[in-house]
Amino acid sequence: MVQLKTDTSIEAMREAGRVVAQILTAAREAAAVGVSLRELDAVAREVLRTAGATSPFLDYRPHFAPTPFPAVICASVNDAIVHGIPDDHRLRDGDLVSIDAGALLNGWAGDSAVSFTVGRASPDDTRLIDTAFAALDAGIAAAVVGNRIGDIAHAIGTVCRGAGYGIMEGYGGHGIGRRMHEDPSVPNEGRPGRGMPLRHGMVLAVEPMLIGGGGDDFRTDPDGWTLRTTDGSRAAHAEHTVAITEDGPRVLTLL
Repeated sequence: MVQLKTDTSIEAMREAGRVVAQILTAAREAAAVGVSLRELDAVAREVLRTAGATSPFLDYRPHFAPTPFPAVICASVNDAIVHGIPDDHRLRDGDLVSIDAGALLNGWAGDSAVSFTVGRASPDDTRLIDTAFAALDAGIAAAVVGNRIGDIAHAIGTVCRGAGYGIMEGYGGHGIGRRMHEDPSVPNEGRPGRGMPLRHGMVLAVEPMLIGGGGDDFRTDPDGWTLRTTDGSRAAHAEHTVAITEDGPRVLTLL
């Protein structure tokens, strides 16, 4: 069931979203050749501590997971698409990194993700990352009162497919509020004019996930969490928490 948020609740979610933006900014600034993914998680934990917030990722265990998630960020590198567990992997020059972060503050959640390259970026990786953010922008632009979920999905899918990239079937965005994952689901591909109507007070996490090789197949690592491209191609992930209002979409996970 979709829970519509009041304007006051949206303002509270904006504060949670600001903490998420601070986490992603700090993690990106700390990401350098030789830095471990576990160290990036430590940076994120310090931001949460300073803000008086907690993590909706830490100890989260959805139905598919064999164990609770052990970190406050997802750190996915190169062919890892999403849900990477921060470990002792040390970043190398040219690594493509996707960081997904969340925060719970005063009972409200925020969720956002960025992708970037450490050190020298290849043209292919730059194009992939730029397309992920272009797809995110297109999805946000479609998140207006009177449109439908399918309009967001179609906007994202059009950008991704138009650039020749693959899309993970069964994964996409979601509602967000008191919990990180709420109804409705927001696919990354779909038909315009279909699905649930968008109303003032809906808050959605819009999050395209692109597979660089153009196929849609992916596999799960033995850890039960990390999802990787089956063809070994690189992947990119971009996400914002967005409130749908009568004045247009409002991005809540900005600094």
